[in-house]
Formats: sequence, structure tokens, C-alpha cells
Amino acid sequence: MKTFQLEGKSREVAATSADQKRALKAMRKNNEIPAVLYGGEKVSHFTLTKDSVRNLVYTPEIYVVELTIDGNKTMAIVKDIQFQPVTDAILHMDFLEVSENKPVVMEVPVILEGHAEGVKAGGKLNLQMRKLKVKALYTAIPEKLYINVDHLGLGKTIQVGALHFEGLELMNAKNAVVCAVQLTRAARGAQAKA
Repeated sequence: MKTFQLEGKSREVAATSADQKRALKAMRKNNEIPAVLYGGEKVSHFTLTKDSVRNLVYTPEIYVVELTIDGNKTMAIVKDIQFQPVTDAILHMDFLEVSENKPVVMEVPVILEGHAEGVKAGGKLNLQMRKLKVKALYTAIPEKLYINVDHLGLGKTIQVGALHFEGLELMNAKNAVVCAVQLTRAARGAQAKA
């Protein structure tokens, strides 16, 4: 997995909720994003600049983040991002500290490889799950999960339960469909004529 460098400044958490709201509003107006780091000995509150997280958030890639807060380096993953519903601006980010001996749960992009038999017969290949949720040590999580579809016939599916990746535990429902070859009208017409 690729590493993303990110620098933040620690921030004080206000005592009352009204003061907290005012402080957060001022941060956002100043092009800063409030963020929280969980999973360590203590919870850290800090701010990031909007420009520094753009390439981390708006990408199909997954990263482990080398987070530097006031000179202290920590390895973390992005756990949650809150967006403003209308403008799509980032309102808040949550990070989870990772260690070499504690597994984490992450969503990993799925890439289909090969040319399905069902597509050769006139069907259409549909990817229904773009990401799969996996549990493993962060050092063992790949950037992408490759699934070979060469054997997939017309009207057939690949479910999560049929997949296996070395060192990874799949967290999605076993009967969830990852991809399928569906019959097209042209393929149905050819079947009817035969």
C-alpha cells in the first residue's frame, strides 16, 4: 500500500459546545479541516489544510497516512470523512492509528481481469461491488484486489464467498454478488432462434 505524507497542527477542544461550534466554524472559514486521530494511547484533535488532503480524498487509490502532528509521526488510515451535503466540502476527518501487529478493516478497490466466456457469448459483464471490505494487518493489505473472470459464463455470478486472498479476511456478506455476466437482448434473441 502506498504511503501519503500529511502534516497537521494540534488544536484545543473548547469546554462548551457553543464555543466548540464557533471554533470549528472559524477553522473551516480559514480553509482548515478539523480532524481527530483515534486508536492510540490518547485521542488527538488537530487541523489539516484543504489543499493537503485533496490528493488523499479525491482518488480511487488507498493509502496508509504518515501523519505528522507538531513533529510527532504516526501511521494511520482514513476512517471517516464528513462532507457538506450541498457544496461537498470536507467538514471533518477521522483517522485511525495503525500498528504492525493489530489488524484493521479497510475497503479495497476491485479490478476484474480476463475476458469472460459469457461476454464472448453476447452477455454483458457488470461489476456490482467496486470495493470489498477486508481485515488484515495494514502491511498485508494490497492496493487493489484482482479477480479473474475468464471462466464466468452467461448468466453466472461471482460471490464474495467464492473469493480467497492470501492473508486477508473478507468482511462482506458471503452471498453478496461482486460481478455478474448478464444476458443482453441480442443474446436472448440468439438463444430464442437456436
